[in-house]
Amino acid sequence: RQVLGDWGFGRKVGKGLGLTVLFSGPPGTGKSMVAGLIAAELGLDLYVIDLSRIMSKWLGETEKNLARAFDAAEAGHVLLLFDEADTLLGRRTAEIRSANDRHANLETNFILARLEQFQGIAVFTTNLASAIDPAIMRRMSANIAFPFPDVEARTELWRRMIPTEAPTTGRIDFAKLARYELSGGFIRNVVLRAA
Repeated sequence: RQVLGDWGFGRKVGKGLGLTVLFSGPPGTGKSMVAGLIAAELGLDLYVIDLSRIMSKWLGETEKNLARAFDAAEAGHVLLLFDEADTLLGRRTAEIRSANDRHANLETNFILARLEQFQGIAVFTTNLASAIDPAIMRRMSANIAFPFPDVEARTELWRRMIPTEAPTTGRIDFAKLARYELSGGFIRNVVLRAA
């Protein structure tokens, strides 16, 4: 409100006033978790969009479903999370060889137009940023890369994943565990399964 209203930038930019963010990085690096933390910090509900229910083989259905999701976010003050969004935000193709290519291009064009009008908050996550159409990348307010954790980060992840209440025997060598190249999501899985 301050930037767009009080400072007058809303009159200058006109469209694309929403906040759309792309989180990219390897699996298990915390992209979806951070979206949830941001929603909690802003006091917003997090709506995780199930792309398998949004995407449709029927012409126009995907666009209709997406429109409903975007409309709900603007009206209900929620943060939308499109997990594994590369399936939705794929590159358009100039060589249309089938109806599927044409249909995919139409969906991407719809997303481009809708992002220009969107006034809510949406987070898109992907493991494959290179698969996303460059025009969509330009419309993102921010593109944040989540790196694979280094040894120091993995040591801390191991340490933080084991609750103080958990019964353990002996000293746990977190530095030794951190030598294994696992992302935070995999460390979480190992700790839970071991417990």
